Amino acid sequence: MLNTQPNLARPDDFYEALIDMHRDLDDAQSQSVNAQLILLLANHVGEHQALMEAIRFARAGVAVPPANGSVGQLAA
Repeated sequence: MLNTQPNLARPDDFYEALIDMHRDLDDAQSQSVNAQLILLLANHVGEHQALMEAIRFARAGVAVPPANGSVGQLAA
C-alpha cells in the first residue's frame, strides 16, 4: 500500500535539494534528471503494487487540457 501521508524527516531540506538538482539545467536535462530520480526511487521501493498506485495518484493530480475549449478536468 502506498503511504500518502507526510513521511519526510526533513521536507524543507529535501525540497531545497530537489530544486538545486535542476539548477543550471536546460529543459531536456531537467526532464532527464527527473526520470533518473524516478527510476532510482522506484527501484528502491521495488513493490509493484505501490508503484502502480503511485502512478495512478500522480496522473490523477495533473489537469487534462480541455479538448473542446471547456474547463479542464482532472485525469481519471
